[in-house]
Parts: sequence; structure tokens; C-alpha cells
Amino acid sequence: MPGFFDRIKGLFLDESAGDSKVNRLSKVFAALSERNRKALIPFITAGDPNPNLTVPLMRQLVASGADIIELGVPFSDPMADGPTIQRSSERALKYHVSLNAVLDMVAEFRKDDDETPVVLMGYANPVEAMGYETFAAKAHLCGVDGILIVDYPPEESGSWVQCLGQHRIDAIFLLSPTTPQARIEQVAKLAKGYIYYVSLKGVTGASHLDLEDVRLMLKQLREHISIPIGVGFGIRDGTTAKAVAGLADAVVVGSRIIEEIEKSTDAELLDNVGKLLRTLRQAIDEK
Repeated sequence: MPGFFDRIKGLFLDESAGDSKVNRLSKVFAALSERNRKALIPFITAGDPNPNLTVPLMRQLVASGADIIELGVPFSDPMADGPTIQRSSERALKYHVSLNAVLDMVAEFRKDDDETPVVLMGYANPVEAMGYETFAAKAHLCGVDGILIVDYPPEESGSWVQCLGQHRIDAIFLLSPTTPQARIEQVAKLAKGYIYYVSLKGVTGASHLDLEDVRLMLKQLREHISIPIGVGFGIRDGTTAKAVAGLADAVVVGSRIIEEIEKSTDAELLDNVGKLLRTLRQAIDEK
């Protein structure tokens, strides 16, 4: 039986060309900047509500206006996530969705989409279990563009960032309202692709978003950070998405999409999520 690399090699890489493709994240943000548009970045958990729907759901997100997809790696103890995304991990784990399975989903997605950036978001344990050098190599072959590991502190991430860079994958980091100045400066040196700014204190799914606080914090961050900044947590509707788009380079929406997945049958799932995303896309693009 062929191994992992044998099964996916050649799905999207042209080894004879030396894999000279430019990182998709850089291309997307550059194209958006030229058109004075902001990125819409939806988050879903791989394997939720079941593994067979993940790739069709990713394709629906793109068709409905997503610029970048954040794909969550299911984990049993997602400390930064609120109840909604915790439940999505629990549903995926019932199907034993592993890190290798998530990478297989990205490889399947790449058969039909070689343009949309895919960012994996998760926790250290599965990566450490695989070994981060092995993981980075596999992720690159599958077509992953960026990786955000919530519990890798930037102060200890030098070798991790270097490893990802060797495989042309961007290391993405979180910043929050309580991030100290020294850590902001450290992240500014390490981060690639974009920064994910957590717009409020607490976990995903909270709703007490203070736009003035976001504006002031982004102004401070841009004194140190030159790459795009996306804002997530607390974005639940078109009105909030539009307001955040006026401040940030990207709008990240997770819990609200997971809620739509939760209340939808398998038959109506794609239509319902597509409708939600189109509403957000329209709001973000309004002048």
C-alpha cells in the first residue's frame, strides 16, 4: 500500500519546475490591495460535521467569496476556543479525524483549486506527536500555505519558523489586547503571511467587540508590523464584518459559521453556509 508521500506527491507540485510558485498568501493580499479590498477568511473545523463534507464545504466557501480558508485541526482540548468550536472538534473527533486526515483533505481540495490559500490552525500536541519537521514537509506537499499553532509561544518558535520557511509555509501568530510590547516585537520579527489579531479578551464565540479598542490596538501594532493584520473573534454579522474591514486588512469569521453548520442538515449545509458567507462578503465590499 503506498505511503502518505506516494499518495499525494504530484497532486499540485511540478517537481521538474523546482516548485517555484509564489506563496499564495502573498499573492492574494497583493491582489486585494491593488483593488482596495479586504480579505474574508472563514474558519471551519476539518471533519465537521463529517469528513465527507469538509472538501465540498471548502469549495463552497471559495465560491461564496472566501479569499483564504482557515482549516482547524480537531483537538480534544482546544483552550483558545469557546463552546461552539469545541463542539465542532468533538464532532470531528468522533470520526477519528487525525492530523494526517486533515492534510489529506487539503490535498483533495488542491486537485481543483490551486489558487486559494489554506491555513491550518491548531494546537501543538498533534504536531509534536508527528514531529514538526515531518509535519511541515507533509503540509507543503499537500498545499498548505500557512500554519497557526495557538500554543507555540513566539519566544520559543525560532526553529519552528525556520522549519516552515524551508518548506515555503508562512508561520502565523496570534496577538491580543493583552499582548505585552516585548511579545509584539518578537512576533513582528517572526510572523509571515498575516497576523491574526484576537479582537477581545476571552475565547472564540464571544460577542462584546469594542471597535474603538480594535482601532487603537491596530494603530499600535502597525508601528511594528508590516504584514497584513486580520481581525477575528466577535464577528457575527455583516454590520460587524463591514466595520472591522474598515480597520483591518482581513476579517476572520469562525464561530458564526460553525453555528450555521450545527443547525443545518447535511443536505442544506452547503447552501446555508454559502448564503451566510455571501452576506459577509457583500458587507465587507460595501463602500
